[in-house]
Amino acid sequence: MRESRKNKAIYIVYIVALFIFFYLPIVVMMVFSFNSSKSLTSMTGFSLRWYERLISDGSIMRAVYVSLTIALFATFISTILGTVTAIGLSKNRKIVRDIVLNMNNFPIMNPDIVTAIGLMILFSSVMFAKGYITMLLAHIAFCTPYVITSVYPKVRQLDPSVADAAMDLGATPFQALVRVIIPMLKDGIYAGILLAFTMSFDDFVISYFVTGNGVENISIVVYNMTKRTNPTINALSTIVIIVIALLIIISKLIPAMVKNTMKYFLVFGFVLILGLSIFTGMKGNARTLRVFNSGEYMDPELLTKFEEEYNCNIIYETFDSNESMYTKLMSGSEYDILIISDYMIERLIKEKRLQPVNWDNITHKDDINPENMGYIFDPENKYSVPYFVGTVGILYDKNKVDEKDLGDGWELLRNEKYAGDIYMYDSERDSFMVALKALGYSMNTTNKKEIKEAYEWLIDQKKNMDVVYAGDDVMDNMISGNKSIAVVYSGDGNYIMAENEDLGYFDPPEGTNEWCDAMVLTKECTDTELAESFMDYMLEYDNVYDNSIFVGYTTPVTKVMEDLKETEFKDINAYVPVFGAPNNEVFRYQDKEIKEYYSDLWTKIKAY
Repeated sequence: MRESRKNKAIYIVYIVALFIFFYLPIVVMMVFSFNSSKSLTSMTGFSLRWYERLISDGSIMRAVYVSLTIALFATFISTILGTVTAIGLSKNRKIVRDIVLNMNNFPIMNPDIVTAIGLMILFSSVMFAKGYITMLLAHIAFCTPYVITSVYPKVRQLDPSVADAAMDLGATPFQALVRVIIPMLKDGIYAGILLAFTMSFDDFVISYFVTGNGVENISIVVYNMTKRTNPTINALSTIVIIVIALLIIISKLIPAMVKNTMKYFLVFGFVLILGLSIFTGMKGNARTLRVFNSGEYMDPELLTKFEEEYNCNIIYETFDSNESMYTKLMSGSEYDILIISDYMIERLIKEKRLQPVNWDNITHKDDINPENMGYIFDPENKYSVPYFVGTVGILYDKNKVDEKDLGDGWELLRNEKYAGDIYMYDSERDSFMVALKALGYSMNTTNKKEIKEAYEWLIDQKKNMDVVYAGDDVMDNMISGNKSIAVVYSGDGNYIMAENEDLGYFDPPEGTNEWCDAMVLTKECTDTELAESFMDYMLEYDNVYDNSIFVGYTTPVTKVMEDLKETEFKDINAYVPVFGAPNNEVFRYQDKEIKEYYSDLWTKIKAY
């Protein structure tokens, strides 16, 4: 008896621990959605600011609309296709059934990225403009196999004579299908509906590669938002969880609701018409501008103001990296303005994918800091208009790091006094930059001997210093004081220092990555006058001021930079890092061979 009670107690503890493991992160996320600050680890007070921002953010609300309508349409259509296919298979010969079922398994077993690339190439090859319809078709394509898999086992359990008996009693074949067969398959159909809706609503990879024309679902928006600390994600996720919980409760309390299918058909039809009317066309304006920018890298209110001022429509899309931007560009997606980094600009110039900017239309060109013009990737600024600038430097806790040690420059990151207390930036090029600069080499070197020395430097650092490679999560960790030193972009350092006054920032004297993100015109841009007006608009004082505060990065517009240095970012030296230092460089485009060499060594470093 005692043994039985002991086993029961262990079982209960196990179940409780399992529930805590699954639901504690959700509870924490919901609690921090009411945090008054941006911190994801420190609760500073109760506030509804992130819910207010969520409701006022048009891009997020549009993404919610897209996700819901796409999931509903895809579920509805794939359920019909999957159910009819499953019933039809039961009437075919075994060899046909086996072939179709095996083919049906391919999309399920295929990695999402393979399916995504395949669909992207398909839509591009048939010159199908990417947008709402392509996303919907893609979702129907990958949801239907799950419905077939759910419904077919139930079809096999049916007595084949049931349909014949119904028709013998006077039912037409359609009546036998709707009133006899389908009701007997309802469990499998309901399972297929749940699977299809879940897969569609949650999908990111396939949606990311097949969409365009400014259409983004929740997954894409959230993914791009994660590039910066943005608690609006917590607010959005909390609402989604509450809605799902309410739907589950309602379905349990009012099961009769599922019987009234006609209302659902009417709702689907209405939403379909509404959705197609919104997303298959523009707002009716004659002029349209397509802008492709990194996520969380522009104040959305500026886009609305520009549309009103110039009576045009902006299709605004975001990417998570320059490389994913390039992939979408190569897949046939067309844009007018790209806001991208130095080395990618150099690549697109070499590939003749950009057109020159008419600087006569950029009336605020004289407001740009001369130190942020004429970079080596575009010496005459023939193709690029600077957008944000900065450096990569070292952020440190002034209470824990001895100021004398700062004189070591990048070698501070190998000072064993700070072992286990360092974040390295999880970036191949920036990590090698640190090592190469510490060794006195160019960060753009193609000399394999020098690159190998940098590799040994990084391996030695990882072995002796127990460093942690971190991405954008370094911001919240440094604000919370989890470690004393971190390699960060100056813009991120600016944000972190604004939240934690105990932190300092410096650019090592050996030199660093002095980066520049700029606006460029693609070859496909036809309304260059409107595009250049947008570039000029983004250099106007008030717009630059608002945009810099929203993003937190350093503007190349001199007057705004000087004013913000004395107001919003006073005493934060990361806002105005050292520009034009003798040993600073910008990243250059790497050819395939040298890029692969770097990548192979980086893989070994991360696996060490």
